[in-house]
Amino acid sequence: MNYCSHCGQPVSFTIPEGDDRPRYVCRSCGTIHYQNPIIVAGTLPTSGSRVLLCKRAIEPRKGYWTLPAGFMENGETTLQAAARETLEEACAEVALDNLYTLINLPHINQVFMIFRARLQGSFHPGPESLEVALFEEHEIPWDTLAFPTIERTLRHFFADRPQCDFPLHVSDITLEDRQRYFRGAAS
Repeated sequence: MNYCSHCGQPVSFTIPEGDDRPRYVCRSCGTIHYQNPIIVAGTLPTSGSRVLLCKRAIEPRKGYWTLPAGFMENGETTLQAAARETLEEACAEVALDNLYTLINLPHINQVFMIFRARLQGSFHPGPESLEVALFEEHEIPWDTLAFPTIERTLRHFFADRPQCDFPLHVSDITLEDRQRYFRGAAS
């Protein structure tokens, strides 16, 4: 950030009085510009024993498989965001179940929230997807999953499914985890 969105004057990256971390502060009007993590909401849609995945039509990771998920919009709940993203990416309506994975990515200022969901009818690629398909566990394209959050969510799901017990999984993906994932993933 270079300029204040309030008055247009230059900002400095400094610790404001009474705060404990650096923020962008306008040198002219004194406005403090807080930047907070972005919430990514999505679903793990299932139909019987199969999981719905979308092949990305956009960067980052175009051509790689993912669960339907994306940035939460202002004015919506996390459940609404998850359902909307599923409709946008897979043209699929879902019945939402519990929050299943909450994954913190502090190095990129994101929080992933993936809800279990049951497909309600048909599906087909939306504008952000090249393909949309249902996969049995043994068919999951592990080497071409787009992100470590998706792999982690799927691994939890397939580990929990035999017991039919799907607790909330809270974890972190560090910068080192992310670098290790992308070194090991197909490019």
